[in-house]
Amino acid sequence: MKFTKLNYCQYLLSSHLNYTLTNLAEHLEQISHDQINRYLKNEKLTPRLLWDNVKDLIEINEQAYLVFDDTVIDKRYSRKIEISKRQYSGNSHGIIQGIGLINCIYVNHETKKFWVVDYRIYDPERDGKTKIEHVLDMLQNLVYSKDLPFRTVLMDSWYATNKIMLYIEGLRKYYYCPLKRNRLVDDTGNSRRLSKN
Repeated sequence: MKFTKLNYCQYLLSSHLNYTLTNLAEHLEQISHDQINRYLKNEKLTPRLLWDNVKDLIEINEQAYLVFDDTVIDKRYSRKIEISKRQYSGNSHGIIQGIGLINCIYVNHETKKFWVVDYRIYDPERDGKTKIEHVLDMLQNLVYSKDLPFRTVLMDSWYATNKIMLYIEGLRKYYYCPLKRNRLVDDTGNSRRLSKN
């Protein structure tokens, strides 16, 4: 049996806890860990490929949510992976060696279903982009290329920046995000001076 892009994409879309090659091989008869490893060494799995595999499965909703979140894939025992770098991991509550991944998830809250529709690898040494720039790229791509309707953007405090919030307001969409303690908010339209509490 031949291992294909479709096999791998379906696994990534359906697995919520374990994304290892060993786990995948355990769930596929006649396919070994080594076969999957060889396949992944020779194939590029791009955001475009993800979109091509998921776009016909999405249950579109005008009131849908977009969720932007990042994670660090723990690679503290793999020193030779080029895109692996030392960075903060919320799961580990500290700095670890890992691969930064920023996800864009489309949520149809009425059907309680969701789909990963885009992602970016956080690799500033090679592409020169910040996490904020990656989120803006994905948001622009979703609005102007993928043309998916949504109403609200949900995001982590890391993305609660003036640049992103103004961009979302420019799209006439809502956003919700926790704010870090060191952030100041002016909802008066600059009519009064802010003070820290």
